[in-house]
Amino acid sequence: MGTEGAGIRLIAGRYRLEERIGRGGMGVVWRASDQLLGRQVAVKELLSDDSLPDEDARRRRDRSFREARAVCQLRHPHIIVVHDVVEQDERPYLVMELIDGGSLADRIARQGPVDAAEAARVGIALLSALHTAHEAGVLHRDIKPANVLIESGTDRVVLTDFGIAQVAGATTLTETGSFVGSPEYTAPERMSGLRTGPESDLWSLGALLCTALSGESPFRRDSLGGILHAVVADEIRPPAEAEPLLPVVRGLLERDPDRRLGAADAEQMLRTYLETGRTPVAPGAPGAAAGGHGSGRIHRIGGNRAPKAPAPRNPAPYTPTQRDIPRGGLLPAGPAESSPVRSSPRGVLIAALLVAALAGAGVSAAALLAHRDGGGGGAPGGTATSPATRTGTGGKGGTEGTSPGPAKTGTRPAPTSTSGTPRPTGTGSHTAPSGYRTAREPAGFSLAVPEDFTRSPQGERVFYLSPGETFRLGIKVGVPQPGGPEGVMNRSAAGGATTNPGYRDGRVVRTTHAGHPAALWEFTWDGFSTPEGPRHTFDLCWEEGGLLYDVWVSAPVGKVREAREYFDVAVDTFSVTGV
Repeated sequence: MGTEGAGIRLIAGRYRLEERIGRGGMGVVWRASDQLLGRQVAVKELLSDDSLPDEDARRRRDRSFREARAVCQLRHPHIIVVHDVVEQDERPYLVMELIDGGSLADRIARQGPVDAAEAARVGIALLSALHTAHEAGVLHRDIKPANVLIESGTDRVVLTDFGIAQVAGATTLTETGSFVGSPEYTAPERMSGLRTGPESDLWSLGALLCTALSGESPFRRDSLGGILHAVVADEIRPPAEAEPLLPVVRGLLERDPDRRLGAADAEQMLRTYLETGRTPVAPGAPGAAAGGHGSGRIHRIGGNRAPKAPAPRNPAPYTPTQRDIPRGGLLPAGPAESSPVRSSPRGVLIAALLVAALAGAGVSAAALLAHRDGGGGGAPGGTATSPATRTGTGGKGGTEGTSPGPAKTGTRPAPTSTSGTPRPTGTGSHTAPSGYRTAREPAGFSLAVPEDFTRSPQGERVFYLSPGETFRLGIKVGVPQPGGPEGVMNRSAAGGATTNPGYRDGRVVRTTHAGHPAALWEFTWDGFSTPEGPRHTFDLCWEEGGLLYDVWVSAPVGKVREAREYFDVAVDTFSVTGV
């Protein structure tokens, strides 16, 4: 049953929907009347995903009920009260208290930023609410001004929309592997997929306080790539308006979750500010000497534990459709090797987050840092399907030429069987066909590319682009990853919807390349802009000689046959030459 224009409906024989008052990514919110108790309530209708198979839809619905019921157990004056969870036409509905008032985002939009005292009051309420939720094993995961309500008449602060909350011991309301939340308010460890815990909600609250004080998040940028880079790697610069609460803001926006300020400590520091007009320094910061404000009682999360090692030694998996930061020793060092982010133990931790982000559940920040790798600014930045803007220095390649072999004719049909099973790749000649040239790369390989494609090196990847970038051929060399090529591609496919807008029809098939284990990932997506239009991608990953090779081609959906030819020629002529 649809929601748009549905009119008055009775849900579960009790709740009469009267007026739609809100809509978000997870569902529609209605003003409703509880016919049994004679009170006004808010009813959130959780939208279903019609693209899911029936069994997957059922499992998702069951998770929704299980987790919503867990949220129902939360009792706190600053947490929205969930009265009931019901089902109508196999669709979950959350029945909540109706708050007469707008959101913090609405207030900021109408009246401008708040002063430090009001920000502290809001922060205290939310910290207390989060402490209760975290003690119950519930993570909110989408703390932002739009999810904070301010009740009219009382100014009561209410944290709402636990629609993507995570309950300890359960999968999330969204599909496993999908990214949820708002990038400007998402903690770097969540962005990189390293971990998700109470600390992540606290980072989001730090960003929220900055927004309340200045009118915008300190991580707001013009593109998604810029936002992710700001969260994971840029210098964090709280707004000038945050100066009175700076120790709290900086403590909450600590990138290392084990060093981040805890909820109880941050709440106490804000209370001290309201009482004295001064905010005590965070523990461990300069000036936090014995006898100072809050000394002896304020502790960071993990304060009684030894600091964790900053980065794992095992190589982190990467996502083939995203760019990487350079890994020393594999390819010649680029500009990123001299970046200040690697110049200290603190920088090592950030670099570890960037590397881990390559396998994260969300869009990888490291994959989008075009300017760190010498590429352009592109939005959202360089990926296998959308390389960043070129600097203008790319030519036809480092050392290239046309092989002297005999000319070949025409376009080949896509080498797949009628069942859709790909044939083993890499079984052809290394000679460049007519209309192609052999590109020899300093990373130790060569392949045939169309004669009019332009070389565009971007960090650890190299792209060959057709005029107008209609076709994009990309290559990357890396180190073997857990699960082999199939594991790499399956992890990439699991995050396909977050790395490629409108991702659909994706499949990963085990195959071989020149006798080596390989996996082919094929999918369709919407492109990064309306003018660009829908695109289709072929991506082959294989292991050879102790390295992991990845070759992909992206093209408009109307040019799939040509794209498949370019792809087949690239992988069939691919040859490891040695550095």
